[in-house]
Amino acid sequence: MRDVDYIIVGLGLAGIAFCEQLENAHKEFLVFDSGVDGASRVAAGLYNPVILKRYTLPWKATEQLDIAVPYFKKIEKKIQAQCMQELPVQKVFSSIEDQNNWFAASDKPELERFIATELIPDSNQYIEAPYAYGKVLETGRIDIKLLQQKYQAYLESKNAFAKAEFEHSAIEFTSNGVVYKEVRAKRIVFAEGYGVKKNPYFKQLPLVGNKGEYIIIKAKDLKLTAAIKTSFFVVPLGGDLYKVGATFNWKDKDTEPSKEAREELIEKLASLVSCEYEIVDQEVGIRPTVGDRRALLGIHPEYSELVVFNGLGTRGIMMSAMLAMHLFDHLENGKDLFKEVNISRFGKRKSD
Repeated sequence: MRDVDYIIVGLGLAGIAFCEQLENAHKEFLVFDSGVDGASRVAAGLYNPVILKRYTLPWKATEQLDIAVPYFKKIEKKIQAQCMQELPVQKVFSSIEDQNNWFAASDKPELERFIATELIPDSNQYIEAPYAYGKVLETGRIDIKLLQQKYQAYLESKNAFAKAEFEHSAIEFTSNGVVYKEVRAKRIVFAEGYGVKKNPYFKQLPLVGNKGEYIIIKAKDLKLTAAIKTSFFVVPLGGDLYKVGATFNWKDKDTEPSKEAREELIEKLASLVSCEYEIVDQEVGIRPTVGDRRALLGIHPEYSELVVFNGLGTRGIMMSAMLAMHLFDHLENGKDLFKEVNISRFGKRKSD
């Protein structure tokens, strides 16, 4: 029988962030992950502090970013891999009015740090941007797939990772924690993403989930050095490859690439890019989203040994480190959770 402080289920952005908190506190833990592609593995990996649809900041965006950037730099050193790159994000303006809204936003104290006031002219013959670009500051990209691969290898070297489907029915409750097969732990933290819908202890939470699809294109003539954002994004991956996305499908929850999404992205791309390209791949992930656009953190109302860390939606890169710190402080030091992310906001929901 192996003894640990925590079992973590899921090695997406939330799971990795909580592992880091446990390592910092010298806690023993074991991660279970099936290796099935989740939303983290296929996400574009952009971090951008501004909601470009409305020119506003997300909840606690500045705090999130100030924690996230040094957090990822520290992980890079640990896993000895460069997963992080500074990457400009340029917003394509749709009209003069859109430009004016950008300048109005740049005058707001909370936004002036992140919005450049000098417009960038359109100099790429293959991009349709007649009203120029606005540049978002302090942006970049995380290669999430590489991060997960290297972090898993790091955990394996410490005997802290098990590639296996977690069986919720195998949990046994004891007087001082839980037993899962051959492992004793004080607590289990479920960071399963959309997989939590199969978790009998937390599936009642209102995690909706939406299917996001992306296409990977190869365009030798495009030569982008920044991520381009309109109603969708084009992200340079290197080697003349670009990630284009994403779709939002709230109805389907399968992970099969769809013809409809592919055609939608091709149509959108045609409104922006005029050079020739070929589609080399199509990727799918189910984002763990909640109706109020807030994460799901907290202890099960009946089983104090069980914890959920979920619902990061499309902003896992920005918020995962901050929320992991916050959750750890709650579990180990009794600090109250932010009411905006505490699962208690939905009332007590009994498990099966």
